[in-house]
Amino acid sequence: MEISELNGKVVCIDAFNTLYQFLSTIRQADGTPLMDNKKRITSHLSGLFYRNISLLYDGLKMVYVFDGVPPELKGKTHEKRQETRDLAKERYEEAKKEEDISAMKRYSGQLARLDDEMIKESKELLQAMGIAVVQAPSEGEAECAYLSKIKEDVYAIASQDYDSLLFGAKKLIQNLTLARRRKTATGWIEIKPELIELDKVLNLLEINLDQLICIGILAGTDYNPKGIPGIGQKRALEIVKRFKQPVLIFQSVEEQIMSLPEKDRFEWQEIFEMFKKPELEDADFEFGKIDEEKIKKLLVEEHDFSEERVNKQLEKLRIIQEKKKQKGLGEWV
Repeated sequence: MEISELNGKVVCIDAFNTLYQFLSTIRQADGTPLMDNKKRITSHLSGLFYRNISLLYDGLKMVYVFDGVPPELKGKTHEKRQETRDLAKERYEEAKKEEDISAMKRYSGQLARLDDEMIKESKELLQAMGIAVVQAPSEGEAECAYLSKIKEDVYAIASQDYDSLLFGAKKLIQNLTLARRRKTATGWIEIKPELIELDKVLNLLEINLDQLICIGILAGTDYNPKGIPGIGQKRALEIVKRFKQPVLIFQSVEEQIMSLPEKDRFEWQEIFEMFKKPELEDADFEFGKIDEEKIKKLLVEEHDFSEERVNKQLEKLRIIQEKKKQKGLGEWV
């Protein structure tokens, strides 16, 4: 889809998904994240500021939804991510010794960590930019999906994670917060947002939401990252269409689940319930006023961003505000 199609629309954004995206991709040539003079990472703030100003300029109304307390079941995912980070750290150090810049960049992106201070400052920056912030009780993407169902003015949710569909998100936009252009081996390519509509997916596959959740569990979700080895998406779809009901679907693969190493085994009912009945709460949100002083204090004074560059972006924010005022006056004519 074209970004212009989102002009004036409210989009709920999975905050953690987006922040990790910024932390892993906004880096220097050797993979080092952006940092201030005190060696504090600023890649996430850079992404939030520059990418969101571009989206605000295109007329989007954004609501960033932050994760709360993760469900116990997500522990396996955290363990797996830690293993991935440990392995990436080893390989990064090897690449560093060999002065292999491309390998350093490749492995460094997997070392991203998000801490409480980063989350706090991210919320402060977003609110100072007039972007709404919602604190979810648990999973951010589940809360995004919920808000898209109960709030008429929410058009879609934005995340790179397909699990959002399993939580029942009606419309999922991918690539929204990515850079508009990406460099590849053959040159620069344009990155456009992609819209996935849940109803169209279900109709095309000739399944219902419960069956889509089953496909996710068979192939692997955040709650059972490895799924069942040997069962990918296509095989999972065949199984689901053949057995139809969740109980019968998982009876058919019970032996394979039990033959998994103990740490990879899972109770499908628990995971199924996580998608069907996640911890949620109704949340009101409002798009506040832009606070230029707060933005400059956080970015320029606290984290050594270029004052000239920040001022240029603030000028764009002023133009956005002026457009809103003119639109508001036009409604009275």
